[in-house]
Amino acid sequence: MAVGTSGSPGTTGADGPARSGAAAPPPAGGGRKPVIEARSIDYVPLAERHGKVWHLFPVWFAGDAHLATVATGAIGVGLGGNLVWTAIAVVLGCALGTFFMAFHSTQGPQLGLPQMVQSRPQFGFIGALLVWLVALTTYIGYNAFNQILVGSTLDHLADVPTGASYVGYAVIAIVLAVVGYDIIHKASRWLTYVVLVALALFTVCVIVVHPFTHAQLDLGSFALTPFLIQLFTAAVYQLSWSIYVSDYSRYLPPSVGVRSSFWWTYLGAGVGGAWMMLVGTVAAGLFPGKSLVESVISAGDRALGGFGVALLVITVLPLLTMGALNVYGGSLTLLSSLDSLGRFRLTVARRIGALCVVAVVSTAIAFGASENFVEEFGHFLSVLGTLFTPWTAVNLADFYLVRRGRYSIREIFNPRGIYRRWNWRGLLAYGTGFVVMLPFSVIGDAEGPMARLLGGLDVSMPVGLFVAAGVYLLVCRSLDLSAERLAVAAADAGLEPEGT
Repeated sequence: MAVGTSGSPGTTGADGPARSGAAAPPPAGGGRKPVIEARSIDYVPLAERHGKVWHLFPVWFAGDAHLATVATGAIGVGLGGNLVWTAIAVVLGCALGTFFMAFHSTQGPQLGLPQMVQSRPQFGFIGALLVWLVALTTYIGYNAFNQILVGSTLDHLADVPTGASYVGYAVIAIVLAVVGYDIIHKASRWLTYVVLVALALFTVCVIVVHPFTHAQLDLGSFALTPFLIQLFTAAVYQLSWSIYVSDYSRYLPPSVGVRSSFWWTYLGAGVGGAWMMLVGTVAAGLFPGKSLVESVISAGDRALGGFGVALLVITVLPLLTMGALNVYGGSLTLLSSLDSLGRFRLTVARRIGALCVVAVVSTAIAFGASENFVEEFGHFLSVLGTLFTPWTAVNLADFYLVRRGRYSIREIFNPRGIYRRWNWRGLLAYGTGFVVMLPFSVIGDAEGPMARLLGGLDVSMPVGLFVAAGVYLLVCRSLDLSAERLAVAAADAGLEPEGT
């Protein structure tokens, strides 16, 4: 897929000088790689690309296979669905949501940029702030929920004060995120090995013990409402990872290809997400009256005597790298937002400062949150679905169907460039998709009129995808792509050394 191949974007483009602050690369030179990652939202030159495409599997398997995912798989049973139909909904929902998420992952090697800064061609240099603020809220919200889960687990297991858990979690996340991309990938690989063994052992033991009743496995006991709610909740949960994925594939060389990066991401997130959600489904089905932590312990003990605590601990461990992913991605989004508002030079100190801001805000939210985690988590996912579905539709439609991967890296960092400050096409498509989704949405006790007619079912996700993508493709028919591609070639000429 052809892209405006480029280096550091801090040079003069075809339509004016790019912002020098957004372009500052780390110092060039030989020797060992620095311990602390120097790049943030700037482009990763081809000479710095490294890693193998299969590394995307563990980073998204471990990123998805944790206790928060377990909670997502328990929602259908909690609404009255039986175990087998909830399990089917989990698998189908994960397959659907991960499909769109994995397509975002392929953008990283092709563009060499973090995920959210890639929204500027669709929404404009300033207009992209709309989706960035939503993304920043997501990173902080997820991290706060994860801190609450870790705190309740350690309190249950070892009477560790929740406040100490929140602070410790934040410190570990900051340390990993400061070191950056490579350490997050390495930690994810080791965690994947551990979690894979634990999940395989749990699954085999559950099959052998077979603790289920006929009613739990009765395919004739189908309830539409809990089935669809579980399906779309799982899909939205997986879709919400879309704002993360290019952050952890952007150092890969573009030669890894679209198909490979798609499938390694899809399998990692899809298998890790579905498998861990099924742990939640089984735990909630076997022990419906217990809390999330207690039901996981009880399910592990039922499968293999004494395995419950170990299973719980193993589902908590990936939350440590998940914390790093959240503050790392949140810091990139925060820096992208600040870069749109005013000139400043990107430095390691500013990157670390942004990491700390994200971690401190999420920790403050965790301290002030209520204990009704599962219900609030479900509402949070509903809000995310409404906010991110039209962005996903617009971003993917632009990348694969309109511009087909042909972007100028320099112009993405140029406030007076070809992508303009405000792009009415992307904003109109996003706004239309968002408004059309509302009548089909269910958020907490609030039901849209169409959702009410459908018996309280939230089917806003497919509606938003179809409408936002359709509107964007329609309004882009007037876009002069031939002229834009000439401008892209002129702006990015000479950005990579000859022979790179």
